[in-house]
Amino acid sequence: MKLIVGLGNIGKKYEGTKHNVGFMTIDEFAKQNNVAFTKTKCEAAIAELFLNGEKILLAKPSTYMNESGRSVGPLLDYFGIDVADFIVIHDDMDLPVGQLRLRQRGSAGGHNGIKSIIAHLGTEKFKRIRIGIDHPQKQSVVDWVLTRFAAQQEEQLEDGIIHATAALDNWLAENDFAKTMNKYNRK
Repeated sequence: MKLIVGLGNIGKKYEGTKHNVGFMTIDEFAKQNNVAFTKTKCEAAIAELFLNGEKILLAKPSTYMNESGRSVGPLLDYFGIDVADFIVIHDDMDLPVGQLRLRQRGSAGGHNGIKSIIAHLGTEKFKRIRIGIDHPQKQSVVDWVLTRFAAQQEEQLEDGIIHATAALDNWLAENDFAKTMNKYNRK
């Protein structure tokens, strides 16, 4: 069994904001696989599917971004999923809009959702798909991540989401994250 978590903030107020790229991506992945988030467990909306004979859980924590670990840690424990079979999708201000960066481990890099997950799991060794949202020029980080994308960024964002879902498909089909990283970590 594998767990794919998209990070974001719940509620209409946050829909479409930069911090919700993880939610947008996992929603697109669910749509492509004809599944819906119909269950709730460990403070997360859950969707289930089977791919290549393996059960895949999709989760959107309802804890708000800064407390994501409060949901992710219990989800892994409850379902008995090894950290090696877990991946998180989140926004990254150090990348241009829509650009992907896949990693097998690493620090939080200032991302509070990732900080929370690291704190709850006690390790930095988990897979991530980071999707660029660009860096603010003249506004605070908090204001930046809670704003919507500009109209001229929509195409780049869509490309990033489509590539991220393709990367998920590749990882699930190949079961080799290093190969998936080599394929999708392009400029």
